Parts: sequence; structure tokens; C-alpha cells
Amino acid sequence: MYLDHPKISATNSNTEPDRIERVNRVYGYALALADSAGDSAFLGKLAHLHDHKGTLIVVWFEEPGPEQKVYFVKAWHSKIGDESTQVEHRIEAPGT
Repeated sequence: MYLDHPKISATNSNTEPDRIERVNRVYGYALALADSAGDSAFLGKLAHLHDHKGTLIVVWFEEPGPEQKVYFVKAWHSKIGDESTQVEHRIEAPGT
């Protein structure tokens, strides 16, 4: 069992708690895509997921591969996400 899941947050989550739920669903969708592709490195690269006013910000500990970025674009574009392709990827070294 993997216990070090990324931090999940959302702008205005205190007044719109459904935003956190949406990011959780998108995380599960992306994780399922990675798992079905046999991508065992995926989960260890993730640091933080944040919904900022309809843009999904994915923060990684290390540079993701292009297919890893696509997992989140597909999930965010789906009915369980924002139905948009507004996804930004950032790299943040562990401990910063």
C-alpha cells in the first residue's frame, strides 16, 4: 500500500468544498490511467495537486514524461474534472 499521496488543495475550498472532491476524483482517474499503463514511477513523482480557479496545477518532484502529463489532461478534461484542458505542470524539489 502506498501511503505518501500528493497534497490536494483548491482555491476557495472553504466556501466551495466540491473543488477538493473534484481534484480527488481527477487524481484517482490519472492514477488509474498510470496503473493500467504499468507506469510504476508515476506516483512517486507527484508532490501536489491544486485547482486554481478551473486550472489544474500539478506539482512534481521530478520532470514527468509526456505520457504522465497526458494522464492529468485526460482526467481534467473528463466529466469528473473541469471538462477543460487547462492543466499546468511545475517541478518542485522535495523539501522546498
